[in-house]
Amino acid sequence: MKTIRVRITAGETEAKRIADVLERAFEDDGNPVSIYEASADGKTWSAEILLFDMEPDEAADQVRDRVGADAFAAPLEAEELPDINWVEKSLEGLAPVRAGRFVVHGSHDRNKVPPAAIGLEIEAALAFGTGHHGTTAGCLEELDRLLAMRSYDSILDLGTGTGVLAIAAAHLARHPVLATDIDPVATRTAAENARLNGVGPLVKTFTANGMEDRRFGEFGPFDLVIANILARPLMQMAKSIGAHCADVATLVLSGLRIEDGPRILFAYRCQGFHLARSRQKDGWLTLTLVRGRKDA
Repeated sequence: MKTIRVRITAGETEAKRIADVLERAFEDDGNPVSIYEASADGKTWSAEILLFDMEPDEAADQVRDRVGADAFAAPLEAEELPDINWVEKSLEGLAPVRAGRFVVHGSHDRNKVPPAAIGLEIEAALAFGTGHHGTTAGCLEELDRLLAMRSYDSILDLGTGTGVLAIAAAHLARHPVLATDIDPVATRTAAENARLNGVGPLVKTFTANGMEDRRFGEFGPFDLVIANILARPLMQMAKSIGAHCADVATLVLSGLRIEDGPRILFAYRCQGFHLARSRQKDGWLTLTLVRGRKDA
C-alpha cells in the first residue's frame, strides 16, 4: 500500500491553522495529521497529512480540493514514503506520558515507569490511542478520577483503538470491561495489548459498527461508557448509547473540539444525561455526563 505524505509549510500560527483545517477536511477518513517545528529558529512549521493508495500528484490535488483557499499560498509538496511501518517509527521517539496514575509507554521505556504509577504498555499499531493525544490523555485522567470515587458494574470502551482506555479501566476496576471498535485491526490490537498488560481475561473485545449488534445486550446495560471517537458518530449514536446504558450511568465522551460541546450536550440531554464535568487538554474537550445522579 502506497503511503503519500503531503506537507504544507508556513509560519507557526498559519501552519497550526492549516493542520486544524486538514483534520476537519479529512475527519471522516481518519487520515493522520501532524504539526511540528521545521526550523531551528522556530520561524518555519510544517503541517502534514498521510494519504494512502494513490500517486503523489493525486494526493496533492485531493488536499488542495478539500482545503481549498484555506491554505492560501503556503507551499505544498507531496512524496511517496518508503514501505515501512511509519506508526511504529513515529512512536520510537515518543516519551512516556503521565495521565493521572497512569503512565503510557512503549516497551523501550518500561524502566521509566515510577513505582507508584500504573504502567500501560502500548506498542505501535495501526489503531488510535497512545496517550500522546489530548483526547486519550483526557479520558485516562477522567477514568482515574471516576474509578477512585466509586465502582462500576458494567464498563464499555466504545471505539477502543489500541485498547488503552479499556486496559486502564480493567486495571482499576478489576472486573471485565467490554472493548469494541468498527475496525477489526483495532479489536485485535486491543486484545493483544490487554494480554501484554496482564488484563487479557478482563478485556472482552468484538468488532461492531455502532451499537446495534445484539452482543451489546449480553454485556449491558452499562453504567460507565467511555467513547473517545468523533463528534459526528457520537451525535449519531446518542440514542443507541442511551438505550444501552443503565438508569444510573456515567458517560466519558471525547474526540471533541471545544466548539463541539454544545451540540453533544444537547444530543445527550435528550437521553436524560446532564453535564457533570468538562476538561480541556491541548485544544480537545472531554465531557463527563451522568444520568440518575447529580454528579459523577
